Amino acid sequence: MHLIRKPRWALPENRVTPEAVWLDRRRFLAAAGFAGITAGIGAGIPVGRVHAATAESPWTPAPETNPAYADAGRPVTDEGINSTYNNFYEFGSHKRIAGDAQALETEGWTIQIDGLVEKPFEIGTDDLLKQIGVQERIIRHRCVEAWSMVVPWIGFPLKDLVALAKPLGSAKYVRFETFHDPNVAPGQLQFWYPWPYVEGVTMAEAENELSFLVVGAYGKVLHKQFGAPIRLHLPWKYGFKSVKSIARISFVEEQPLSFWEELQASEYGFWANVNPEVPHPRWSQATERVLGTEERIPTQLFNGYAEEVAHLYTGMEEGLGERLWR
Repeated sequence: MHLIRKPRWALPENRVTPEAVWLDRRRFLAAAGFAGITAGIGAGIPVGRVHAATAESPWTPAPETNPAYADAGRPVTDEGINSTYNNFYEFGSHKRIAGDAQALETEGWTIQIDGLVEKPFEIGTDDLLKQIGVQERIIRHRCVEAWSMVVPWIGFPLKDLVALAKPLGSAKYVRFETFHDPNVAPGQLQFWYPWPYVEGVTMAEAENELSFLVVGAYGKVLHKQFGAPIRLHLPWKYGFKSVKSIARISFVEEQPLSFWEELQASEYGFWANVNPEVPHPRWSQATERVLGTEERIPTQLFNGYAEEVAHLYTGMEEGLGERLWR
């Protein structure tokens, strides 16, 4: 007897957007060049302009959707919602930073690759994409603030960049650093934050198939408020780990001190794995608010991706391992 075993993150079929509806929507967006920002807007989220939504796609033909990540178990969040509801502290501590983020100049962007590698180098994002192909992944995103969304990201596995960098055997962590330009990003004038934004992952996490470097979304070049021109996405961790607008990637031996960890380690630790059983000190993580529908749903361990990443933390689970999850 042949049994079909669904992945743990899968939701009941009656909660999944029908394929025909999703395909029709994508055809419409491709033809129109913009998202229907009035469709599916949730209560309490005002309609806003979709900044840079008419940006042409540089990918011809369009990137294929990776079949392993073609269905996130619930509908894709409308572009008009999550392109106007963003955390990007470089441009302010509120959610409506999309307009201000357009000041970020992304043309000619380069990334410095250094640390424990065979030979440090600098590479432009355009040149990087010529060496590494892109794919689309429809993936869940869970914020530590207990809201969530689903995004059709375009990018490539982080492990492909790791291979390109040729790290030495002594490298144990990958450290990410954003741009630092207070003249462009007014949030960086706030001296109480430890700028520039820094994040880090272990080498094992970096080489996991789920770790993804993002250069586009919704079939387009990445919106600036999403962290253009290149950002990280770690779907099993809280969103603050998914560093935006990456300017430097370093391979290091010591565990990096991340931005929020340096600011408040008791609330935002290095690991930051999604766990409904371990609350934030100021609110529960047992449920999450879905952007676009305002539905409150149960949060899943590792955001539903335990099957892919739980093995990375074997031996760290005792007592739900608060050090692991914070």
